Amino acid sequence: MAKRSMLAPPPGNAPANFASDFGQRVLLTVDTEEEFDWAAPFSRDDHGLQHTGQLARFQSVCEELGAHPVYLVDWPIAHDGRAVEIIGDALRRKTASIGMQLHGWVNPPFDEAVNTHNSFAGNLPPELEAAKFTALRDRIEHAFGTAPAIYRAGRYGVGPNTADLLKDNGFALDTSVRSLFDYSEQGGPDFTHHPAVPYWIDDESTVLELPVTSVYWGMLRQLGRQIHRAQRHMPTFFAAFSKLSLLERIALTPEGVTVEEALRGIDIALDDGLPLLILSFHSPSLAPGHTPYSRSDADVERIYDWFRQIYAYLDRRGVRSTTPNEIISSVKR
Repeated sequence: MAKRSMLAPPPGNAPANFASDFGQRVLLTVDTEEEFDWAAPFSRDDHGLQHTGQLARFQSVCEELGAHPVYLVDWPIAHDGRAVEIIGDALRRKTASIGMQLHGWVNPPFDEAVNTHNSFAGNLPPELEAAKFTALRDRIEHAFGTAPAIYRAGRYGVGPNTADLLKDNGFALDTSVRSLFDYSEQGGPDFTHHPAVPYWIDDESTVLELPVTSVYWGMLRQLGRQIHRAQRHMPTFFAAFSKLSLLERIALTPEGVTVEEALRGIDIALDDGLPLLILSFHSPSLAPGHTPYSRSDADVERIYDWFRQIYAYLDRRGVRSTTPNEIISSVKR
């Protein structure tokens, strides 16, 4: 079999099919990570973990809403006692799942320069990407007493060797692809032409990709990929279409996306028959002052209100929460 890279869109026969009773479901993923200045250069040491106590409230709200969060834990979080206690309790009660997220610049071994290019783990030499990956996997299993079930490359930074890394380590699920987004100007992946539907990343159908859900909305949404590509040469091109409500890219996240925008995105995704919606956000947004999306207590409350309204709407549309285990058991191979 020819080697398939996660950097390229999948072939037409890759989309996964699910059991008839799976219906349409939603998976909530949390980039559970340290706090750092998103506008500053990357640093191995300049970060914090002040927000982790807020995970308890978040988990409680999830349980009230019937949401089953997947905590995609990175190296600093896996060494934080409060985070391990709060998430570990939810795991024991089977009200959450554990996954892993690789932030290479804070994850040993430290054999690379700290810079933007190397912040995408897939850009690292394959031996170093693998060493960081296995160190994190082992640490999470030691801290939480269970192996991570799903992977996300930090900054969505997959590379040409990530698929083999997932297969070699027995991962059945990945959620590193952010459909419709392009990080190539920073040296990262271009997902402009990757689909939103779950698909197999290998010819043997052993690793299932769950792309983070993004859709185009507006009269020109069928041309969204071409218009976004043209934006590389004309930076204000896409903004003009968005202001005129002709084309809008909607990611299903409370960070920078209003409830009204997200509801439009959900309607498009469900009406297009997408079997699985992947919601995402960053755990530092649960406390003020750590991300651009939560600068105040009021911003934090808006995030909680976003989740309440979104899950109420999903319930009205018959969309149930799911778990990594349910996805694995429901997909047809």
